[in-house]
Amino acid sequence: MKNDVNCLDCQYYYITWDPHYPRGCRFFGFKGRMMPSRMVQNSSGESCRGFTWKERPDHGTGKNP
Repeated sequence: MKNDVNCLDCQYYYITWDPHYPRGCRFFGFKGRMMPSRMVQNSSGESCRGFTWKERPDHGTGKNP
């Protein structure tokens, strides 16, 4: 069971500031202790279908992943 999705690069990932459930996913609307993509993988057996690359500002480096 391999998970290639990195929530830190997803526009729907957020920090909840809740010490019991510190990580959240706005796409699926849940919070948890582990990364949301791992929770999706464990519950459905599939990679996260909500992953969308987040927009990152270009700070004069000429690169925008």
